[in-house]
Amino acid sequence: MTQVLVIGAHGKIALLAERLLVEEGQAVTGVVRNPDHADDVRATGAAVAVADVEHLDTAALTELVSGFDTVVWSAGAGGGSPERTYAVDRDAAIRTVDAAAAAGVQHVVMVSYFGAGPDHGVPSDNSFFAYAEAKTAADAHLEAAPVGWTILRPSTLTDGPEGGIAADDAEGREVSRATVARVVATVVAERAAATGRVITFNDGDQDVARVVTGG
Repeated sequence: MTQVLVIGAHGKIALLAERLLVEEGQAVTGVVRNPDHADDVRATGAAVAVADVEHLDTAALTELVSGFDTVVWSAGAGGGSPERTYAVDRDAAIRTVDAAAAAGVQHVVMVSYFGAGPDHGVPSDNSFFAYAEAKTAADAHLEAAPVGWTILRPSTLTDGPEGGIAADDAEGREVSRATVARVVATVVAERAAATGRVITFNDGDQDVARVVTGG
């Protein structure tokens, strides 16, 4: 049984992933900022920790993640001001990576997005620029950190049914949140095969487990 901490536990992907992880026998705790969201997380079978990761320093985050084998980062500012986007999607994510390394966490799973990277191509005057920059910085920090990691880069999210994936498919345009949740759960279960990999994907006909394990 893996001890899993999901940060951003009330998000749509996170709620689906938590249920899958619990069903697969993992011990899951979800971190929420708003205590009003705790019951929704508990309904998945996960335990709940209430913490505002945007405002926790690295020492407090180290305490939060201590004792867990895997940390899944699925938090985000959800749009709004560039300042808050940088504060959550970049700065809090980076502090969490540092905390995970300090606490001896074995695996950090970062839910990023399809176009992240230094060549994301989003113009500086585009409202999406802050998010692209923030996720790119967080991903790069994780890749360089002294901790096992997997970065997930799904494309445009939909509420469609769970299905297969098309890995590294630049022509794809979307993927269901249910499928992303399945990828998260599979990456947690197949940590050895998934560690050190950036998995970029859309909806497709490839089996999730085979892509994650390289089978």
